[in-house]
Amino acid sequence: MHHHAEFDADELALVKGGQTISVCLPARDEATTVGAIVRTLRAELVDATGLVDEVLVVDDGSSDATAAVARDAGARVTSTSEVLVEHGAGTGKGEALWKSVAAAEGDLIVWCDADIVDFDARFVVGLIGPLLTRPEIGFVKGYYDRPIDGVPSTGGRVTELVARPLIALLFPRLGNIVQPLSGEYAGRREALEAVPFVQGYGVDLGLLIDISARFGLDTIAQVDLGVRHHRNRTLEQLSPQALAVMQTAFAKAHVATQTGSAPTLVRPGSEDLTLRHVERPPLAELASYLRRLA
Repeated sequence: MHHHAEFDADELALVKGGQTISVCLPARDEATTVGAIVRTLRAELVDATGLVDEVLVVDDGSSDATAAVARDAGARVTSTSEVLVEHGAGTGKGEALWKSVAAAEGDLIVWCDADIVDFDARFVVGLIGPLLTRPEIGFVKGYYDRPIDGVPSTGGRVTELVARPLIALLFPRLGNIVQPLSGEYAGRREALEAVPFVQGYGVDLGLLIDISARFGLDTIAQVDLGVRHHRNRTLEQLSPQALAVMQTAFAKAHVATQTGSAPTLVRPGSEDLTLRHVERPPLAELASYLRRLA
């Protein structure tokens, strides 16, 4: 189940056959980092090797120059407000991922977070590797070392304090997933079209739960992507993410909560936050999406 990211882009380009590959970056207010990521992907994986066919940035309501920066760097840019409009407006990380499957052209889809500093093309090469070399694999999850102040650390605070304990209690079969909340993962289109997408921050855990339930844990591979640097958020910024992850786990495990699908996070010294649990349906069930493919 574990791979090291020792795949070679040129070698993988030779075995990809007629399959097309899209790299999708969900982005909101990432103008400072998204340009460098797109330029690296274009130079090393599109132009140099032909491994990647499309770099797609899905802009989720940015108030900065994310879209312009991404376009200038060579990405195709779409906005969450322009895709599947007949299904109503929505926002959140999962919304951007769901819409990126609909908007992307690839048979294989690779996601990376747009806030990575020192982005390395081998992240993408590592995620694509198992999909191109092992036909039984449908979903690949990345994990990496996340140094904090120079000290190695395997998981962030929400992972250690929320995701791992929830998995231990409700989804113990996922216990061997090194980084359940990582934003670096890849999948075959037919697998991604078959499952729902949680609209917000619960999407990473939600996909893991649904794909493993539907296709089996042995269709999921994990790849060690080395070291990754990104913005560290304050504890206060992390509490909505923690709530979203818990909400997703409870919903998927059919655990009833007192507040149903819209709990309110009370934050002393800050505004209360009501968080709705919304799931977008599998794309394979949407007539409008299937028409677009046809």
